[in-house]
Amino acid sequence: MTAQTDKQRDARAMATEFAQKYGILLALVLVCVILTFANEYFLTGRNIINVLRQTAINGILAIGMTFVILTRGIDLSVGSVVALAGVVSASLATTSTTAGIAGAPYPALLALLAGLIVGVAAGWVNGIIVSRYRVPAFVATLGMLSAARGLTLLYAGGKPVPALTDGYRYIGTGDILGVPMPVVIFAAVFFVALWVLSQSRFGRQVYAAGGNPHAARVSGINVNRVKLMVYVISGGLAGLAGMILAARTGSALTQAGIAYELDAIAAVVIGGTSLSGGVGKVTGTLIGALLIAVVNNGLDLMGVESYYQQVIKGGLIVAAVMLDQARHKQS
Repeated sequence: MTAQTDKQRDARAMATEFAQKYGILLALVLVCVILTFANEYFLTGRNIINVLRQTAINGILAIGMTFVILTRGIDLSVGSVVALAGVVSASLATTSTTAGIAGAPYPALLALLAGLIVGVAAGWVNGIIVSRYRVPAFVATLGMLSAARGLTLLYAGGKPVPALTDGYRYIGTGDILGVPMPVVIFAAVFFVALWVLSQSRFGRQVYAAGGNPHAARVSGINVNRVKLMVYVISGGLAGLAGMILAARTGSALTQAGIAYELDAIAAVVIGGTSLSGGVGKVTGTLIGALLIAVVNNGLDLMGVESYYQQVIKGGLIVAAVMLDQARHKQS
């Protein structure tokens, strides 16, 4: 009986480990199979490109969020930073005489640099407040969510910034060998983040600072600096996402990015990154972002109202958090 019990226990442990490692990937494959039979247009080349394009912006935001959540933080401001970076950058690359700043349009690279600076600056402010002044990340980034949205409305006067130059719009509408530029940029961000978290010293510090901050400090890691940097990364990627969104739509909207932080957090948590910090991979975030995009796309193809999509997405988030808590208790 004891040997049989041990075998059963080992089998359960192996099944649990397999589910933890590959459960989200299996869920993505299963959803794709179901949608393939449910709608004839799902597995077409055009729709697959559309899914990847839809994944790009949320995926970029989610990668930045992964860095933050790995250190036991959260960044609720990314949606507002998307809008702020978008309108500031677009105001340098518009041919509109009323929406652009003096001398516009400027070269696209200058406009893109300005948007990145805005995102990095917002992330730096978040990081300083969280790391130096010990303000809870939820409160600090909630304040930035409101402040950045207000700054967006003030800067643009509540109006969109239209008529963007072709050079600027290339990052949203161009392609390389048939692959849309948003997807190319997302892939580049993913592989850089993958290398940073898995191979670099800074990546090891991120995991250490989130897993056990006290032990990390004792071992000589500057935890405050690590926390500052992850918010800078999150803000910078939010700025990049904001510019891609503006370039795709052809104008920067002051209401852009509303609730984008929820999709980003959902992708990270569904992808297996623990809200308790120190556990998670950017590959999981990629699969989580793809799963959300596939579900949204499939429901759109089947004519399901967006309200139901929000309910389903909420259910996915709650289920992922419950699974995370169960894993945390077991460990």
